[in-house]
Order: sequence, then structure tokens, then C-alpha cells
Amino acid sequence: MGEKIERGCLVTVPIISVDGLEVVIDRGDEWAHAVKSLALTVQRGETFALVGESGSGKSMTAFALMRLLPDALHVAAGSIEFEGRDLNQLPEQAMQSIRGRRIGMIFQEPSTSLNPVMRISDQLLEVIVAHTPLRGKLARERAIDWLDRVGLPDPAQRIDDYPFQFSGGQKQRIMIAIALAAEPALLIADEPTTALDVTVQAQILDLLADIQKQLGMAVLLITHDLAVVRKVADTVALMRHGEIVELASADDFFNQPKHPYARELFDAIPTFAKRGRRLSAVSSVEPLSHSASIQTDPLAAAEHKAGNHVLAPLFDSTQVVLSVQDLCVTYRGQGGLFQRKKLGNPVVTGVGFDLRAGQTLALLGGSGCGKTTVAKTIMRLIDDVTQVSGQIDLLGQPLLSASGSALRKLRQHVQIVFQDPFASLDPRMRVGDILKEGVAALLPQQSASEREDRVMALLQRVGLPHDAASRYPHEFSGGQRQRIAIARALAVSPRMLILDEPTSALDVSVQAQILDLLTDVQRETGLAYLFITHNFSVVEFFADQVAVMHEGKIVEWGGAEAVLMNPTHDVTRALLNAVPRLEV
Repeated sequence: MGEKIERGCLVTVPIISVDGLEVVIDRGDEWAHAVKSLALTVQRGETFALVGESGSGKSMTAFALMRLLPDALHVAAGSIEFEGRDLNQLPEQAMQSIRGRRIGMIFQEPSTSLNPVMRISDQLLEVIVAHTPLRGKLARERAIDWLDRVGLPDPAQRIDDYPFQFSGGQKQRIMIAIALAAEPALLIADEPTTALDVTVQAQILDLLADIQKQLGMAVLLITHDLAVVRKVADTVALMRHGEIVELASADDFFNQPKHPYARELFDAIPTFAKRGRRLSAVSSVEPLSHSASIQTDPLAAAEHKAGNHVLAPLFDSTQVVLSVQDLCVTYRGQGGLFQRKKLGNPVVTGVGFDLRAGQTLALLGGSGCGKTTVAKTIMRLIDDVTQVSGQIDLLGQPLLSASGSALRKLRQHVQIVFQDPFASLDPRMRVGDILKEGVAALLPQQSASEREDRVMALLQRVGLPHDAASRYPHEFSGGQRQRIAIARALAVSPRMLILDEPTSALDVSVQAQILDLLTDVQRETGLAYLFITHNFSVVEFFADQVAVMHEGKIVEWGGAEAVLMNPTHDVTRALLNAVPRLEV
């Protein structure tokens, strides 16, 4: 089926061939290109990786292939030949028979791709009934079989559960089952492992490889994770500004890259060997003037009043900013209308560590190990749904028992930066108002003019233009929004930041800029960082100490080099063995 005779020779027919594809966006008074003169060919059984920064046109290319472009974009030119037919020329009804049946797609975020009010069984059966002859009991058996093939535990019992009842890794497995339910010839996988920890990521990649081999399926992998590309891809296309700037076999791309942009991306990948030097090609933050610094740091302001204009480090690196001792956290279960909610099993047990000024502690572990619960407990965000015991001291003051004005004062000293800045920034507020909000709540003694000055200094500190204050979050890129989130966290001059996967959704060059920014700020202010992540290359570059969690407990603790280079616990070794490595 994938071959033909041409001039007496047997040649392979590609599963999909794209030639001269142009995707444009309507900006009202002009047209702008999202994809320009794109050409690529994917062979049957091949894994073709489309890589590049955010905004390079990768996802727009995928949506164009599926004929799912947003209303403001359309295909202006080019052909998309799939199994001998030009998809751009097909009527919508014919295209509906191809989507799901011949071309499947895994979207980047399973939480938003799965319908939250439909059972998993209904979402799987919708595909099976639409694209296969199976009905009734046979269709349900096929759905259970696919859930079993993607490694979902107890599929027969869990098939009627809702999406919120599954972990992130399990939801991604369900998305894969839905995409593969009709056994398509081509699978488009758009960042299928971005939000997963390394062990689940390894399982998903192995799963896709196994099913690809079983079905003889082609995979178009869209990702910014070059280590994943190195592990699974046969061919690599590098996109920038809507164009493919390099197309080569995976071996040639990683061993002998031809385009300077490819080398820039390789240089921006964090590793242990790059510790202490900048990752980004340009400065992640403009140099601070002394006046800007004193606006954002009360210690610097005190130095200024004392007549000392030299901005030397103003912190004691031996000071314990956060001390956690024997922390145990248990979530409360469901109770009746007049019943107290019952306690479930503990999710955090006996956790303890110290975090000093100017130090970065990386908290690692698989999904569900308790990392985020520790962070939320420190922030006092889950008091209503948990029972907590143990001791947490922030700057020597007990945090768990604090309330009222004492708790508000302590909250000034610990702030959090979330994984998804777009979801954590109010889309209806201008950036300046977002930054002022925390200052008004936690530093009420400051006047309106002082708050305005602080906002300008914060924007300079995180490398954003002054006019950013008057703009809305949607007007910025993902990396810029993360800078806004960091500026908001810094607005009240905290002594520590909790960084919850702050770079996992960012491409490698933007990640490098954010890591450089965090390093600069820490060096200037002595901030302590509690860094929660599954990205081991970032940990190698960024962390001073590493704590590895498993089933609610810290199973290994020590200096970053000791833990990462000579792990002693089986859990740590398993995590490290699952990390895809990129040697270039």
C-alpha cells in the first residue's frame, strides 16, 4: 500500500507530503505569515520531529494538516497530500472521515483536551463508533483494550470515571488511547510529554514506540525537548519564524548541525558542566541602576540611606530562611452533610529540611510523591482540606500556627511562581495593576507613588519594557508572562520563592533566559529558592541541594553533585536512568 512502481523501480510512497504551505493570520489592516513556504515529507513508520521555539509555527503547521486552524488564520497556498489526496481540496465532510480515523492527534495539555463532564468511556466510544464498525459491547471491549494497551491501571473498573479522577500522566495515556482508537496511519503528537515527570515521560515514549511498531504508524512529533528528539526521531526539521531552516536525519542534525540557530539551541541547554555561566545568548535582565535596586530591596534602600552606594551582597548565607521538621500532611475525604470529613491516608510523612539564604533546594520525585503538597502546605493554601502536623519555621517564626496579621506579615516573605503563568495571571488586569495588587495587600504602608516606582523597577529587573505596565497578559509571549509572574513574586521583597515547574512549558532558549534571570536575582538579593521540577538538566545547572521524594517521604538528600552523580537510593537511580540525555 505504501509502495508504487516508477520507471520499473519500486519506490516508497510517503504517508504525507507538504509542499509550499503558507499559513497567514489576519491582523485587521495586514496579513502576517505564521508558516512560510513549508515543505516536508513523512514516510510510513517514520518518526519525524518538528522542533523550534514557541511561536516558530510548529503547532500552526499541525493544525493546518488537521484543518483545525483558528478563524483568524487560513491556508493561503500550498498542498498537503495525504494518502494520495490533497487535504486542502477536500470538502469538510470528507475531512471529518480522515480526522481521527486516518490521522490522530495528541494535544499538548490533556486536562483541557478531555471533556470534564463526560466519562472516559463516552469519549473513547465516540471515536470508536464514528470511525470503526464496532458497536455496543464490542465497542466497549475495544475501549477497555486500548486503555489497557496504554498502561492505565484497572481499565475495566476505571473506564467510567471522569478526567478529574486521574493524574496528569494517566490523562495523557487516555488522550493517546483516544488518538489511537481507530488505528490511524499518522499520529500528530504535539508536546505529548511536556508536563510529565521523567519516569512517566519515558513510559509514554516507550508506549508510543511500541504501538508505532505494532501498527506501522508514522509519527509527526512536535516538541521543544531536544533530548526527547534525540531519543526517538528519525528525521528532524528545525523551524524558526514560520520557516524550516534545517532539515536532516537525526544523526546529522545532532552531530553536524548546519544552521547557527541549531547551535544556539544546543548551547542554551542547561547541564552540570555549565554551572556558573550564562546560558542565554543575550542578557536575561538589563543591568540595574542603583536607584532601581533600592526601590525593590529594602536592605538596599537601608544601604542607600546609610551612604553606602556599593551594591555588595547584603545577606548572610548561613541564615536558615525556612526550616521544615517532621511534616505530615493528610487530606480530608468526603463526609456527609452533618458529618466531619474523614481523613484519608497521609500524602506527606516525616518530611524535613533546611533552606538557607542564597541557596536553591530542588525537590524531585515522580508524580504523586507529595512535592506540590509540601509547597502548598508551606504557602498555607490547603488548610481547609488537610490535617497538618510537624513544624515549619519561616525566618525563625512558626508558620503553621500563625494567623491574622502575623500570617500576612509572614506571607510577605514567601512567594510562589507557578508552572503556567497564563493561568496564574488575571487576564482582565493590566500588568501594572497585577504587580501593585500584592504590594497594596502586604505592604499597605507604601503610597501610590511608591508603588508606581516599585512597578517600574520590577519591570526593569525582569527585563521587560516600561510600557508593559499598561498592557494585558495576553499581549506577551510565554517567556515574557513568566517574567511578569516572577516580578509579581518579587514585588513584596520576599526572602524565598517557591518555583513550581517555572520552565517546563518554555522552549530551551526562553528557559535559558529565565534561569539566568533567577540566578541574577538570587545573586543580588540572597533569595532562597525551593525549586520543584522534573527537569533534571535544570537541576544539574541550577540547584545547590537536592531532595528526592517518594511516596510522601524524602528518600535521599544532599549536595546536587553528590545526589545526581552518585545516587544511593533506588528511586533516585530509577529517575536518573529515565532522563533522556543529549550529548552534542
